[in-house]
Parts: sequence; C-alpha cells; structure tokens
Amino acid sequence: MNNELQKEQVRVNTVLDLITDKISKLTDETAQRRNEVINVRKNFWDEVKVNTDSFDDYLETVISLRQQSQLLAIGQINHKQSSNRLSALRRMKEVPYFGRINFTEEGLSETERIYIGVSTLMDETGENILVYDWRAPVSSVYYDYPPGPAEYDTPGGKVNGVLDQKWQYIIRNGVIESMFDTSLTIGDEILQHVLGKGTNKHMRSIVASIQKEQNQIIRYDKGRLLIVQGAAGSGKTSAALQRIAYLLYKYRNWIKADQIILFSPNAMFNNYVSRVLPELGEENMQQVTFQEYLVHRLSDAFQVEDNYEQLEYVLTAIDDPTYKTRTSSIRFKASTRFFETIKAYRQSLELSGMVFRGFKFRGKPVVTAKQIYERFYSTDTSLKFNNRLEKLTEWLNKQINEMEKQELKKTWVQDEIELLSKDDYQKAYKYLQKKQAKEDSFDDYEQETKVLGRMVVRKKLKPLREWVRGLRFIDIKGVYKQLFSNPTQIEQWIEGDTPENWEDICQLTLNMLDEGKLFYEDATPYLLLKELVQGFQSNVTIKFVLVDEAQDYSPFQFEFLKRLFPSAKMTVLGDFNQAIFAHASEMGDFNVLKGLYGPNETKVINLTRSYRSTKPIVEFTRRLIPGGNLITPFERVGDKPVLTQLSNREDLHSHIASKIEDLKKSEFNTIAVICKSAEESSEAYEALKDVEGIKHVKRNSVEYEQGVVIIPAYLAKGIEFDAVIIYDASAQVYGDEHLRRLFYTACTRAMHQLHLYSLGEVTPFLHDIDSEFLLLNQTIVHD
Repeated sequence: MNNELQKEQVRVNTVLDLITDKISKLTDETAQRRNEVINVRKNFWDEVKVNTDSFDDYLETVISLRQQSQLLAIGQINHKQSSNRLSALRRMKEVPYFGRINFTEEGLSETERIYIGVSTLMDETGENILVYDWRAPVSSVYYDYPPGPAEYDTPGGKVNGVLDQKWQYIIRNGVIESMFDTSLTIGDEILQHVLGKGTNKHMRSIVASIQKEQNQIIRYDKGRLLIVQGAAGSGKTSAALQRIAYLLYKYRNWIKADQIILFSPNAMFNNYVSRVLPELGEENMQQVTFQEYLVHRLSDAFQVEDNYEQLEYVLTAIDDPTYKTRTSSIRFKASTRFFETIKAYRQSLELSGMVFRGFKFRGKPVVTAKQIYERFYSTDTSLKFNNRLEKLTEWLNKQINEMEKQELKKTWVQDEIELLSKDDYQKAYKYLQKKQAKEDSFDDYEQETKVLGRMVVRKKLKPLREWVRGLRFIDIKGVYKQLFSNPTQIEQWIEGDTPENWEDICQLTLNMLDEGKLFYEDATPYLLLKELVQGFQSNVTIKFVLVDEAQDYSPFQFEFLKRLFPSAKMTVLGDFNQAIFAHASEMGDFNVLKGLYGPNETKVINLTRSYRSTKPIVEFTRRLIPGGNLITPFERVGDKPVLTQLSNREDLHSHIASKIEDLKKSEFNTIAVICKSAEESSEAYEALKDVEGIKHVKRNSVEYEQGVVIIPAYLAKGIEFDAVIIYDASAQVYGDEHLRRLFYTACTRAMHQLHLYSLGEVTPFLHDIDSEFLLLNQTIVHD
C-alpha cells in the first residue's frame, strides 16, 4: 500500500507541476486578452469612419461598425474562455482529482486508469487526458458501479467493459492524505470526511461524494418531468445544483446558464446556494422565488400577500373569526379543481360576462364600457377569443382616430401650440422641409399650424393608444371579482360539490379585492385568468426549470408553470414530510404531478438515505412522522438529541443562553434557535438579544448568516446548521397535529447536535419516543 501511495503521490506532483505551469502561461495570456479588449473599447470610434453623406459612405460606415463590433465580441469571448479556464485550473491546484477507476473496455486488453476531478486536464501535447471532468460520460462509471461489469452512454452509443478497481482520494495542499480502494459506490470514508466538517456560509459542491441515486438525478435527460421525493438531508438540492452543472456541460453548444431557472424558497436560500456552480466553473442559473414572480406581474394592480405572510397567519391566527373560512379558501384555491374552474369560467366568457372599462379624453367619453361590451359580443363568435380581442382593439383605435380629427378643429389645440417648446417647433420645421421637396407651393403658416396641431393632439392621445394596445380596457379585476359576486353561479363551472364555506370565501375574497389587496392563494388564479383572457405571456427561451421545496407549491401553481415555460423540461424536488403550508392536503403527494406531462414523460426518483444529520438525530427525527421507518440514516456517530423541560420562561431563556455558549466552545460555525413562527422568533430574540453575536433572521433577510441565529422554522427549510435548539417544543406551541411536519422540519436542520426545550408539558409528538432515541435532561427540570 505504501508503495502504491508513493507512486500516486509522484503522479499528483507531476499533475500539480503541469497545472502550475499552465496557470502561469494562462495568467499572462488572460491579462493580454483583457488588455486587448480594453484597447478595442477605448479606441472603438477611432477605428470607425462615420460618414453618411452618400449611400456608399453610409454603407462603408455600417461595414466599419460591424467589423469593430465583431473584433470586440471575439476579444471578449477569448478573454472569457481563458479566464474561465484559469479559474478551473486554480480550483484543480487545490484538489487536482478525487477519484480513479481502472476500466477495461470490451474488446481491448489494456486497462485504462481514469482519474476524475472537477474539470478536464490534458497533458502538454494536448492528446492525452490526465484528469476527466466528473460530468464526462465515462465518469458515470465511478458513481454508478462497484467493481465488475459496467457500461456508460456516449453520443456514439453504449460502451461496455469491466470496472477492475475504484479508488477515492483525499488530497490537501498537494499531499494525498488518504486513498481508499472501495467496492462501494462512494466509500463511507469520503462521506464521513465531508459530512463531519462544520457547516459553511454557503452550500458546498458534492462532486467527490455523489451517490448512485443522486447521479441518476444529475444525468437524467429523457422525459419532460423529473420528480425527486427525498428525505430531509438526502442531498436533493445538492444533486439539483450538480444537475444544472451537468446540463451546462453536456449541452454547452446550445444552452446557456440564463436558459435555466431555479425557483427557490426565499432570497436567503438563493444566497446560500450561490457558490456551488461557480465552484464547478459554471455561471449561476437564473434564481427567483415564485413570490418575486407574482409581485413582478401583479404589484402594479395589487398589494400582494406573500407566502410567508399566509403561513404566519395559519400558524398564529387560529382565534381569528374568519380562520376556518380562510384556511378552506387556501385549500380550494390551491387545487386542480379550482384550476379547471378558472378555465371553465374563462370559456364561458366567449358568450357573455366580460367586464370592460370605457375611457375618456379631456373629461368626455370616447367609448363607454357598454359600447365595448356590445361591440365585443356582436363580433363573429366563431372567431377565436384572442382574434375577437384583436378586432375590438382595431375598432377602438378607429374611434380614437375619428376623435383625433374632431379634436384638431377645437380651440384648445391652438392654446397648446402656443405653449410648445423650441424642440417641438424644430421637429415641425424639419417635417415641413421634407414636405416642401414634394410639393410645388404651400402656405407656410397654414401647413405649420396643421403639423403642430397634429403633433399636439397625438402627444395627448399617446397614453390612450398605449392604454388600448396594452388591453387595459379589459377590467381583469372586475372579471375576477365577478367569479365571487354571486356564490351560486360557480355551480356552472365547477365539477362536483361547491367548496365548504363558499359564501364566506366569496365575501372574504371580495373584501380583499375592494381594498386593493390580493391573498397569496388568489395571486396565481388571478394571474392565470388574466393570461387566459389577454393571451399567455409564455417564455420559450427557458429550456430547464427546477423547483426546489416543491411540496410548498400547489397543483394550481404547477399547472401555471407548465404553461409559463412551454419549451422547458422540469425538475421538481421536495419532501412531503416537510409540507408545512395549508394547501399541502390538496397536493397529497407528488403523484398528482404525474398528469402534468403524462406518465411516459415523467420519472420519479425516491431518496431515502439521510446524510445531513448524525445517526442518532436521524433515528430520532424519523420517529416523528408516519412512514419514517423508510428513511435510512447514514452511519455517522454523534450524541442523542436532548430534551429539557422547564417550568417558567426565565429559566427557558437562561438555559438556552447557557447552551449557546457551550456550543460556541465546541467551535460550531452555525447554531440556530428555531422557532415555530416569526412572532415567536421576535419574542425569543427580545429575550436572548444580549447573547453575543446573536442575529434575528426575518423573511426579508437576504444573506444566510453564520454564527448564532434565531429563525422561524419555515425560513430554515433547505438550510442546515451544526447545532439546532428548538426554542419551545411544548404542547402549548406544537399541540395540533397539523404542526407535526413543521416540527419535523425544524428538527431535521441539525447536523451534529439537537437540543429541545419545552416550557411545561412537551408536545405530543414526543410522547411515543423512548429514551433510546431521546435523552431527557431531568437534572434541571423545575417543579
């Protein structure tokens, strides 16, 4: 073994020498290309001869501009390529590779040693590959097979062979610290090394420890929809980010990072995962929250409630008189039934029911809402809905044109002419000069007055024409309100029974709309109706859509996303054991999504092994949920979770503060005090704010903070912490069954230690968990 290690170290030294040499050469080359780009930009107009006196001069100018633009573009591309390669080499200098397979291809006698790292490295001749990119087809053998028969896909077809050996390396500062000959997919030694570290401010790349089932997620590219149901800590998000890197590598000739979009839970999560792709030498994809998209589309018309406001209401407003109505409304408006209801309602608008706005000019009606309504429904109903709207728009523009002619004769126009600026007069003069070349003679004053009059009237009418062009004569708010204005009329559009409390839901919805506000559960239905009426603003440039924490989305929202990105393949990742929103019962599980593209276009992958937490923490958390026995813990040793029961709030806060100080001494980078809600988080922060360095994370927080944080459970989703303190695991706080998943979510954030405190009687979720999995700290329980 020592002899083998020495040989491998010699190879590492050779590779690092080559990398160092390449970095030196490429650093000079990159600097040179950067200077070339700067010089082209600086002297751009010096090299362009601008002359428009004749057509030939104009043509020469255009050609000159094009040549300079191409020269600049080529320079920028070359600089970017060399800069990206330099970054990759610098990463490889830290860890040149992490794995090796000895593979004998079928039909060949020679066994090839294939080393695998974060990027490809060629030798000095450029003919031999010293290190293969982890995304290369042959690298899949490393992740997918134990020694024995193996195969991998290439553009030319399958390659079969035998995997003779598989080695894993831990290389630091140019020295092989460890190397393992393993028959497992990825040896536990590597995972122990990676998972045993403290957390960081940003999520790390997992290329050195990708598991077989994660590799299946990363490389899947057949159907339209990939569904990943994964236990807490199973590596769903990490695999999704590696998947993006793989797609950018495999389809690098036709897809760019800005053609991939990731819907993530919140802005803080975006910051948390922002380093993974750059670590792998790729640009970040577009990242957005669904809430940001809704606000972008609707904030001009409404104050839109966000999803966390809705959740905070559900968690804290149980005594509100309208609570039952609101929660019924949330569930129904999240369902596919309501999606189909909206579609049926829109279909009925073909025959009647559209709501329009009339418009005025200078205080006088141009067209009334009634006239628009009558015109729309007098149009040939055999035409498509959008074609009828086009004809209506043409008719409205004609009405504006007719009015323009009438307004030109009115005295107000002359008054406005006298107020015109010098620039406006200059425009009119240039227009008259051109017209003079075409006519033998005209009265300058009369022509000038006409031109200036037309200029004045058209300028005043421009907003009205834009208003018509934007279809703002359609009162979408009125059309949506109409759906709730008569509770009995929904029967003609809905399949099955009317929802529970429907009359109250209608009144609650109308009250909000009248205030210019939109409940979160109304935002997507409203937007869908708007799109179905005005025409869908779909985005065909996006090729891949990834939805993380997919259990937080409703079936309605997935139907909307499908139509929003008609050319995209979709990957959804989630865990229904963490489905904490009120509409979760409507989602049921991911099976409801199989109808989006059909079973032949859908692939479901289940991840049951949990890597984030130590084995004792996973053994505890999996007992909190039904079906938790299906979750497999990774064999990583650690302490049992500890429950401390206290009788008063003063003791609660003093013990939590003391525990935080103990955890700091253990050199944990991230410690989270997790609360049920934002309301409870604020109370906890007020009590604990004297703890040194403690931070309060709110829903508008942008950056994931290291150190000690107080955070609501729903904002902690998708993030992991070295140690977690459950602020109050009492029956008073977590007494209702619908909070079980929220409690589970909070507990599963812990990597190394989990401490639960209860003010009084503990939550019933812990009643059936015995001392084998939960240590009761009885020494400080107060009577």
